[in-house]
Amino acid sequence: MSHNTPSEGPDEDRFAELFGKLPDPRQRDAGERQPEPEPPLSRREARQRAAASSPGPGAGADEGTPEPVAAPRADAPRITREPAPAPAAAGHSAAGGGSTMTLDALFADETHATPTRAEKKRNRRVGGWIALGVVVLVVGGIVGTGAWAWAAYEDQIRAVFGWQEPIDYEPGMATGEALVTIVDGDTGATISDTLYEAGVTMTPEAFYSHILTLDAVPTFYPGVFQLQQQMTSAAALEALQNPDNRMENSAQLREGLTVEQTLPLLADGIGLPIEELQAAVSDPALYGVPAATLEGWLFPATYQFSPGVTAPEVIQTLVDRTIQSLDSAGVPVEERERILTIASIIEREARFEDDFYRVSRVIYNRLSPDNQETNGLLQMDSTAQYGYGEMHDGTVSSTAEALEDDNPWNTYVNTGLPIGPIANPGDTAIDAAMNPADGPWLYFVTVNLDTGETVFTETNAQHQQAVTQWQQWCRDNPDSGC
Repeated sequence: MSHNTPSEGPDEDRFAELFGKLPDPRQRDAGERQPEPEPPLSRREARQRAAASSPGPGAGADEGTPEPVAAPRADAPRITREPAPAPAAAGHSAAGGGSTMTLDALFADETHATPTRAEKKRNRRVGGWIALGVVVLVVGGIVGTGAWAWAAYEDQIRAVFGWQEPIDYEPGMATGEALVTIVDGDTGATISDTLYEAGVTMTPEAFYSHILTLDAVPTFYPGVFQLQQQMTSAAALEALQNPDNRMENSAQLREGLTVEQTLPLLADGIGLPIEELQAAVSDPALYGVPAATLEGWLFPATYQFSPGVTAPEVIQTLVDRTIQSLDSAGVPVEERERILTIASIIEREARFEDDFYRVSRVIYNRLSPDNQETNGLLQMDSTAQYGYGEMHDGTVSSTAEALEDDNPWNTYVNTGLPIGPIANPGDTAIDAAMNPADGPWLYFVTVNLDTGETVFTETNAQHQQAVTQWQQWCRDNPDSGC
């Protein structure tokens, strides 16, 4: 390369010293001590040294004529050729007296070892994992705290932020058909529950909450009303107030009712005197029923009769519908009363369809001659309550008097099935009585009356644990009908 630096002066080649400190790429041996390199010569010093080393006239080795030595040109690069040292041992620094300096060592603090690229990468990886762990802990703590707060204070949080879930359907969503029965004595609260169970309103409290906003309490009339599903509470109220929606000569009977509960519904819906209906059910033989009473034979369904229908015609229609269900389930004629008895217990004891078939299995297991644990006693509270007259007191528990009373329905006192049905079973209960689930269960108890959660067990010890769970739930929910 070309240099434009002046040939004379004290600043000549002022960067020579710095360049001299740069490492020689041929020198890698950190283990051997190399002689300290001479400082570079200026152009003037180089000319003077060259002149001093040149032999004078007549001088020379062997007395020969010496060859002239050319002085280095000012623009020629200075090249120092030294033998390349052996490579330095790995892991040792080249810094030190006589050793070749690296660029990092030239500018770095010699008291700290420079990490290798692998070490830096490893350190970054470890630091990343630590940072991720901290983030996970922090986020997990926030999420956990939020979940706990939501579970414990959901209603309050929704109220503060205005996040209340809707309790009523929007206008225009109504569809299909729903039949709703209003009976004497129904209030806004009971009708609100009825509408929800029929699929008319979104929540059990929707209709009642709407009534509370009105200036005057509406009057409700007994009967079966044709409504739609997914109605607003306002639309449902308007439909119940419209006499055109009331089905004439109709009655709706739900599963699990007794004859005592059924007759008033028939009287209100059809317009017949209740005394005529009571007289009509007094003789089961009139309807081909080989039983002492018509308990269990008045099938639960919605009925509509022609004007002028008589009480015996109404009862015959209900009995015929029961026979139709028994025949569809494959019940032999001689087994009708027995299957209706089992089905009626299932209807009163079970809450969900799957439970119907498991309760049926419990009944058959307890009645099995091979079962030595129960001694043939069913011990169903529903039978004790029916026989003692506690069926309609609004609680699921039996009094000590009911459990000890010696009547033909009490399965705590008498072995085997009760003397007859205790309620009107529906299609599912009848099918369950004919087709019990497979299982070893001998006991069951509903441990949550709100959800209907029922625990089925095999031994009395397991059953007592479930009973304890139910008792605790009752203490926590004192107004839930325990």
